[in-house]
Amino acid sequence: MDKYLLIADDNDGILDILSTYVTKEGFSPLIAHDGEEALKLFKDYRPILLLLDVMMPKKDGFTVCREIRQNSTVPIIMITAKGEDGDRIMGLDIGADDYIVKPFSPGEVMARIRAVLRRLDPSEEQRPDIVFYPGLKISLSDYEVMIDGQPLGLTKKEVEILWLLASNPGKVFSRDNLLNSVWGYEYFGDARTVDTHIKRLRAKINITETSSWDIKTIWGVGYKFEVKHV
Repeated sequence: MDKYLLIADDNDGILDILSTYVTKEGFSPLIAHDGEEALKLFKDYRPILLLLDVMMPKKDGFTVCREIRQNSTVPIIMITAKGEDGDRIMGLDIGADDYIVKPFSPGEVMARIRAVLRRLDPSEEQRPDIVFYPGLKISLSDYEVMIDGQPLGLTKKEVEILWLLASNPGKVFSRDNLLNSVWGYEYFGDARTVDTHIKRLRAKINITETSSWDIKTIWGVGYKFEVKHV
């Protein structure tokens, strides 16, 4: 069975180089020159991972990522020519698993792909997929979080962070721990990525004084999931 990997970029040189490298890694590359073609190929072939350039004709990478995230959790790595935090945060916030800034080496791209796919290998999952607390249900298998019976719109990374913390109540995770566990050892970001995701996660969950659990900041260290005895 072919393992399709979709590469969407309007630069033929980048497409040629990346398609050569992914083929050497045992994948079957799908090539798209614009966002509309990327969406069509995704629907027709259901690739196991997407490399999406942010700046593409017809539909940009952010738009493609948003549309795919409406009904799929397929891994997405964004490619951008800009090094601005705003672009990176936007890509991660709408559901991208990682991002790469041009110029990059093909070896770096393949390292990112391997890291993302390795984290999704079900043979590496040792804990139950579902975690329950009063008013809270986290299902890692389908990336669903329920608050008081209502589904909450979280990104993949937000679900993974919440699940990891809630699966280990009382355990303090440093920012580096979270980066390594959720993004992988080969991720090239920094601790601010964790802080940004925790901030957005807290805002979406809207923890109140009456909640029986909380995400606590341990100043100078990191974060932990705390169960209150009320």
